[in-house]
Amino acid sequence: MEAELSFFDLFLEASLVVQLVMLLLVLMSVVSWALIFQRRKILQQAEVEAQKFEDRFWSGVDLAKLYKEVSAKGKKIQGTEHLFHSGFREFARLRQVKNADGMAVMAGTQRAMRVAHSREMDRLETHLTVLATIGSISPYVGLFGTVWGIMNAFIALGSVQQATLQMVAPGIAEALVATAMGLFAAIPAVIAYNKFSSQVGSIDSGYINFAEEFTSILQRQTLGSSASMAQGQEA
Repeated sequence: MEAELSFFDLFLEASLVVQLVMLLLVLMSVVSWALIFQRRKILQQAEVEAQKFEDRFWSGVDLAKLYKEVSAKGKKIQGTEHLFHSGFREFARLRQVKNADGMAVMAGTQRAMRVAHSREMDRLETHLTVLATIGSISPYVGLFGTVWGIMNAFIALGSVQQATLQMVAPGIAEALVATAMGLFAAIPAVIAYNKFSSQVGSIDSGYINFAEEFTSILQRQTLGSSASMAQGQEA
C-alpha cells in the first residue's frame, strides 16, 4: 500500500503553472495576514485614543491649555486630536485678524477640520483595498490552478489505453489543492475587510460627531465675543 501524498508531495508533483499559482496564493495569504494584524492594531489604537481624548476634552479643561498639550506631541498627533488641533489652530488664527467676521472664522475652522478628517480617514483606510482585492481574486486564482491541473491530468490520460482511478486521482488532487489554498487566502481577508470597514465607519462617525460638537462650542464663543464687543461699543 502506497503512502498517502502530503501537501508538499502534491506541490512537487504539480505542473509548473500550478506550482506558480500555489506560490502566489501563499504570498497573498502571508500579505493578507500581515495586513490583518497591522490594521487591527492601528484601528484599536485609534478607538482607544479617541475615547481617551474625548474624556479629556469633556472634562472641562480650558481649550487653550488642551491645545498646548496636544501641540506638544508634534508629529504624533492623530485621530480626534488632529481634528481638534487643526480646528482650534485655524480658529485662533482667524480670530486674530482685524475685523474678522464670525461666519468667516467658523467657515475657516470647519474647512481645517474637514481636511484633517480626510487625512485621518485616508490613514485608517490604508491597505483595506488590498485586503478586499485578495479576498475577491484568491478563489479565482485557485480555480485557475485547479482547471489547469485537471486539464493536464486528462491530457495525460489521453495517451494511455486504459485509465484507472490510481492514474487520475493524484493529478486531480494536485489541482484541487490550488482551490483549497485560494479559499484559505480569501476567507480571512474577506472577514477582516468587513470587520475593519465596520470599525472604520464607527470611528468616522465619532470624528464627525466630535467635529460638529466642537464647532458648536467655538461658535458659542464667537457669538459671545461679538455680543461683548457690541455692548462695549454701546457703552
